[in-house]
Amino acid sequence: MVDRPDQPGGVIEYLMDEAIRRRVAVMASMQNEHNLRVHPQWRDQGHEYFRAIWVECAELLDHFGWKWWKHQQPDLEQVRLEIVDIWHFGLSELLRAGKIEGEHCDPQVIDTIVAGFDGEAGDFRECVERLAANSLISRGFDLEGFVAVLVAMPMSFEELFRGYVGKNVLNNFRQNHGYQSGEYLKVWQGREDNEHLMELIADLNQHRADFVDRLYQALEARYQACAGSASNTSR
Repeated sequence: MVDRPDQPGGVIEYLMDEAIRRRVAVMASMQNEHNLRVHPQWRDQGHEYFRAIWVECAELLDHFGWKWWKHQQPDLEQVRLEIVDIWHFGLSELLRAGKIEGEHCDPQVIDTIVAGFDGEAGDFRECVERLAANSLISRGFDLEGFVAVLVAMPMSFEELFRGYVGKNVLNNFRQNHGYQSGEYLKVWQGREDNEHLMELIADLNQHRADFVDRLYQALEARYQACAGSASNTSR
């Protein structure tokens, strides 16, 4: 860890960098735990995270809108969810590359995030396309390009953190309810579980220490209620 500087301006920058580092470490730990549930040796499986990233970029643009021949209203909530999904795969790539290990985070990762948020916002669609293109070219994760997407959205790092924690809870919920075996129902009463997730997050205090547990319980209650309703309807 970098020693705390003495100058006031340096102290502020240090505290901001440290806050981001802690957020990254928390998310990386959650991602590692999720990946271990999918496969105990996930780092050695050769998963093509770059492919998942560029496919998510295409889905993101569909939600944002790009078709000039028809009217399209951006679905910004879905766009944010797709950005969070990209971050899941990006984190996995950073973990596999050894850029993040436990509480240790490569200073270059933090510097890239901080520098990106200090930069100018570009055209959103072009930023997404550059991220997809760089992922294909490098077969890796373009962290600088990802931060450029956040800035162009705009989406703060704190918003990314809250969205990530929520989606991570949903991913674990899916795994616990048969996602890999095909038993899990992703559509609840005509709406995807992502939409239910966003509603439940909005209803909860995200700053409570037990936010993760309460969100999981809320998902469980909503899922069971929807499943019960579907069962009654089919009789």
